[in-house]
Amino acid sequence: MSGAAGPGPRLFRSLAAPAPGWTAEADAIVVGSGIAGLTAALELRTHVPRVLLVTKGRLLSGSTVWAQGGIAAALDPSDSPEAHLADTLAAGGGLSDPDAVQVLVTEGPERVRELVARGAVFDKAADGDIALTREGGHHADRIAHAGGDATGAEISRALVAQIEAVRHDPGIEVVENALVLDVLTTAGGRACGVTLHVRGTGSRDGVGAVLAPAVVLATGGIGQVFRSSTNPAGATGDGIAAALRAGAVLGDLEFVQFHPTVLWLGTGAKGQVPLISEAVRGEGALLLDVDGHRFMPAVHEMAELAPRDVVAHAIVRQMAATGADNVLLDARHLGAEFLRTRFPTINARLLEAGIDWSEEPVPVAPAQHYHSGGVVTDLDGRSSVDGLYAVGEVACTGVHGANRLASNSLLEGLVFASRAARDVAARFAAGELKPGEPAERSGGSGLVAAAARSRVQKVTSAGSGVIRSARSLAEVDERLAAVRSDAHLAADVVAEPQAAEWETTNVYQVARALTRAAALREETRGGHYRTDFPEPDDAWRRRVQIWLDDAGVLQAE
Repeated sequence: MSGAAGPGPRLFRSLAAPAPGWTAEADAIVVGSGIAGLTAALELRTHVPRVLLVTKGRLLSGSTVWAQGGIAAALDPSDSPEAHLADTLAAGGGLSDPDAVQVLVTEGPERVRELVARGAVFDKAADGDIALTREGGHHADRIAHAGGDATGAEISRALVAQIEAVRHDPGIEVVENALVLDVLTTAGGRACGVTLHVRGTGSRDGVGAVLAPAVVLATGGIGQVFRSSTNPAGATGDGIAAALRAGAVLGDLEFVQFHPTVLWLGTGAKGQVPLISEAVRGEGALLLDVDGHRFMPAVHEMAELAPRDVVAHAIVRQMAATGADNVLLDARHLGAEFLRTRFPTINARLLEAGIDWSEEPVPVAPAQHYHSGGVVTDLDGRSSVDGLYAVGEVACTGVHGANRLASNSLLEGLVFASRAARDVAARFAAGELKPGEPAERSGGSGLVAAAARSRVQKVTSAGSGVIRSARSLAEVDERLAAVRSDAHLAADVVAEPQAAEWETTNVYQVARALTRAAALREETRGGHYRTDFPEPDDAWRRRVQIWLDDAGVLQAE
């Protein structure tokens, strides 16, 4: 087939950073404080003697807080795991791993009930059971939500409360405001800890090293690789980049989900932008172009409730046809009282933007939302690097395939974090996970100047965004190659080992790897749309895998 893989660009295999000024030890390190990281830490705390939970900001700063719609699970007696499996496979564009999906849908309902036992309060129906709604791609009401449209915030609140209750337990330590730099590896390539930079006050500050035989990455997504994203500012692809530098195999990087309905704030908008939850369309809101024409019924049999990639591509095409920068989401017929009570968070954000959606349609356009790819793992969260695990959005479990089904992300983080924690605990008890001595990796270290981030984002968004082609991807690769990224930056380039440079370096390396994967996949499938290959091709019904060799050369197959 064309698009055959060959050596790609050379990337360094560690971040330039000061030598660790302090060292600590643990039995397991969890990096991240979203649903996956908090679940893993809580599970591990009861099974291994010393757990370290590291989070980039505060405990409540993970991406989970921003999740609006809900968590999908077959909780209604009229629903079934088999039906949930069928919907997930359909959304995945033929690339979802059926075994991974089977784990998700069969273990999911019990994990959600455990979440309730941990204090999460979901909205209730009139009969007192958990209220369930429907979102795009689902053929049943199976979306549990909290606070109307504040599901992630409620789940985070409950899990953080559990962590706070044991914060003084000697078996667990929480380190906030800490950016993990690199995964440490032994001479044999096993994970044996992390280096991290702790900001703020306290006995541990600056760059340090924590040694542990198990590292669980739960660092979330890559939103800041693009100019506009629903992800928080901290979503700079840190976990994916660190795993790549450590030698882990990445997969499905090209499958980026662009949320169809993000509030359009003008051409100058960047960073995190508010999304208008798919649940709004689930409740009956309609998509119109700027001429007032409803276009989705002609695109897909499920109209506004079609899978997200279908809706996002349709919106981009409709924008091109009308010459507009946005389309309109019309929820006026749902009524002011319903909109205010069902979607209080969205309602408040729209009012802050000067929009009363009970009186006028909302301008929306697609923006980066979720990454279906990541660190390739097995069903227990194990990566290709022994001792290194990945759970949640940073992982590529095979559940999502080419496109994530709505509200499966929180469930995936919950289910696979539990499985990974149990696996770490079992291997620790069996003596399989033992401390190791960090070794210097070949391939060199380096930085990308923080000033280059906006350039990287602009280039990646233009050529590796919603719609791609061989030409656009080649331009991205060429322009990113021109960004200085070696260990010996020019004398006039201002770049010092510090948080902004480390994050920008991660953004840069993820952009290079994602663009490489997108260029190789010469077809359109799920969240990956190629104008030069507009149809799916069975020859590409497989996973594109990316890794760095010992010299730091990006390889793919």
